[in-house]
Amino acid sequence: MTPHPRVLVIQHEDDCPVAMVQPWLAEVGLACDVLAAHEGRAVPAHLVDHVALVVLGGRMGAEDDADHRWLTPTKALITTVVSAGMPFLGVCLGHQLGALALGGQVRRHVRPTRSLHPLGLTDEGRVDELLGGLGPVPAVLHWNDDVVTRTPSASTVLARSPDGAVQALRLGPRAWGVQFHPEVTARTVRGWAADRGLTAQEERVVDEPARRTSELHGSWARPVHGFGRIFLAGPHPGPARELS
Repeated sequence: MTPHPRVLVIQHEDDCPVAMVQPWLAEVGLACDVLAAHEGRAVPAHLVDHVALVVLGGRMGAEDDADHRWLTPTKALITTVVSAGMPFLGVCLGHQLGALALGGQVRRHVRPTRSLHPLGLTDEGRVDELLGGLGPVPAVLHWNDDVVTRTPSASTVLARSPDGAVQALRLGPRAWGVQFHPEVTARTVRGWAADRGLTAQEERVVDEPARRTSELHGSWARPVHGFGRIFLAGPHPGPARELS
């Protein structure tokens, strides 16, 4: 029996787990290996046994390398993977790390975002290979303090939040970053809210993933499925190597 191709998933903290990424990629024939970078596991310089890279979210900032030393090699790996044309998906912090690694800028947003927003596709997003064919998306979950304020020169803005902030980017031929969280479960979101002083409106947002799990997961699975299918459809370049 041929083994499933494997995706490397970099995790930054226990509170931001791989969650639904793993079962949703399995549904299209890809397996996941989760690298818990915050537990001291070394981030590789390039992918050898993996066909794609996913970088998850976390509470730290994209430039907090001094306190979270694995962020530096994570950004280097993203650059190597994207430059080699291998598939990359960054979620929230992973999206910000990708933008920063490729020449963009990340800054604190005007105010923290704890909200369900519509997916505000741009004209480019409506025809994008990953996001363009999603069909109706009832809402996407944002839970972030920072946003991409300057996009890399070779990137394309695929979606914007109602306040104009970058919501999704195409970072390369097969590389994307999304500011929202398509992977979360109701339990994950409740964990994020446990030690924060939330407004009444934010508290209602915490309840939505539990109340609307079937509806939201039905649409949130589609970009994850699509990411997996993009690899399976090829072409399949060799392992990414460090840039000289």
